Amino acid sequence: MVRLPAYAPMLAQLGTLTSVQGDDWAVEMKWDGVRALAYVEDGAVRLMSRNGKDITAAYPELQLMAGATGGHAAVLDGEVVAFDEAGRPSFEALQPRMHQRNPAAVAELTRAVPVTYMAFDILHLDDASTVSRPYTGRRELLEGTLRPGYRWQVPVWFADHASRAFDSSRQLGLEGVVCKRTSSPYRPGRRSGEWTKVKNVSAVEVVIGGWKPGSGRRSGMIGSLLLGAYDPRGRLLYVGHVGTGFTEAVLRDLRERLAPLERAEPPFDEVVPREHARDARWVEPRVVGEVQYAEVTGDGRLRHPSWRGLRPDREPHEATTAELPRGQGDAAAG
Repeated sequence: MVRLPAYAPMLAQLGTLTSVQGDDWAVEMKWDGVRALAYVEDGAVRLMSRNGKDITAAYPELQLMAGATGGHAAVLDGEVVAFDEAGRPSFEALQPRMHQRNPAAVAELTRAVPVTYMAFDILHLDDASTVSRPYTGRRELLEGTLRPGYRWQVPVWFADHASRAFDSSRQLGLEGVVCKRTSSPYRPGRRSGEWTKVKNVSAVEVVIGGWKPGSGRRSGMIGSLLLGAYDPRGRLLYVGHVGTGFTEAVLRDLRERLAPLERAEPPFDEVVPREHARDARWVEPRVVGEVQYAEVTGDGRLRHPSWRGLRPDREPHEATTAELPRGQGDAAAG
């Protein structure tokens, strides 16, 4: 009986189209979902998030994928994606599924918001690791191992043509593209320029460091969140505040999550501007979320951020200033 080893997912660096030109690059669409490694063995599928949490219970429809590898044990890398009515990946639609573990609620959500697993790599097959194979070899092996089915597929990849693929991603309303060197091995747990993501939607993970009480219709609720990201020295820097993109249900949920984390002093390693610190309620920096924004100012602040949702698949230290290109409105520009 094969026992599959544990792997950590390889991560992509943020880049631009000019850095990924040439016939030694493969291009994939970037899916706006939740990264998951799928361990297929003993007639079952076990799903592990990017930060090593078991998320199998949240997506029962993906258990049928256990019969799609022809009896082979395998470790697959991919993205769990929910689609909206127009057929576009929807991070918003996926939000309630990411947090739910109650079997009855999960069953109801499975009917209302089914997910699809987009498998784009294979790390292990039977008793052999495949991570040392080049990208093209792994993709060929993946396509020959996993039969597309009910709620899973192997999305296409493109040889070169990064610009054309990026334009297509915009037209389709996708998040962008990921460009991968065709000769590169899979590097578990490492972030490498051999995988470069180019976004047409500027979004970033942030840590919640506090919140400000609302007024008017939001009286008694959260009015805005105070956000941070870690710099290369490990300091939590203040990157701005967000007060849009919330429903009342989201605000109630956030209040419940943040209440046990309250602290007397700001968690940031720099002074928060007085107008934002006034009346603020500070919290331990443990909750990670994602915001969309227009640009990053020269002093590292997010302009016009809008809340996208919580990221339980991320650890606080993963929210870094490296993902914030200062003074640029579009990470894909150039």
